Amino acid sequence: MVRLFNTILYQPILSVLIFIYENLAFGDLGLAIILLTVFIRVILFPLFYKGAKDQALMQRLQPHIKKIQLDHKDNKEEQARMMLALYRKHRLNPFSGIFLLLLQLPILIALYQVFLRELTTDVFSNLTFLGLINLGEKSLVLAIIAAALQYAHGKLSIPSHPKTKDAGQLASVGRMMIVMGPALTFIILVNFPAALGVYWATSTLFSLGQQVIINRRLPKIEHEGNDSKSPNNAKTHGV
Repeated sequence: MVRLFNTILYQPILSVLIFIYENLAFGDLGLAIILLTVFIRVILFPLFYKGAKDQALMQRLQPHIKKIQLDHKDNKEEQARMMLALYRKHRLNPFSGIFLLLLQLPILIALYQVFLRELTTDVFSNLTFLGLINLGEKSLVLAIIAAALQYAHGKLSIPSHPKTKDAGQLASVGRMMIVMGPALTFIILVNFPAALGVYWATSTLFSLGQQVIINRRLPKIEHEGNDSKSPNNAKTHGV
């Protein structure tokens, strides 16, 4: 299993990073990590975009989902049927967010191992970013920047819901998610080499731009009182 992980992820990521460092980044490891991150995000863009789009759409459909759950709380079979009809109507995969997380986790682990092992060897002669930050050490500044970018991304990802009796609860959950993600990011990055912070901040910045595109392209979801009971009566939306 370890050999497979090294063959599929660790060695390819290390080889690409070394190539970028030696040929494209002018010997600046921070710039090399940024270019590597952009390369990874471009290669995986269709998957990242699909996952982020479905997450955003799921957030916008929360009032519908909540209404279906309330209207059919005593009939789980009908509730499940209505939920599936809602997902089909909007061409939504509710599990794409989990898939996206599972996709990112091995890449993060491989990157962490690359930074942890290779930064203490002679592979990279210059461990600084723009001559200012030692990427082999912890960096409070990069941890703050990465957390701030994730907070901005969270604000873009959580839509405003119409004012209903459930809006307060939805808004409260949304605010908690917006704050907890960046807080966890800060706690992780402030205890890891700054190289990981450069990757995280760059990847989050890429996600910010992607979220702007998604928000502009996603149609407005109408929240009518009878919509959850008759999902086929509303207009079909898609991106």
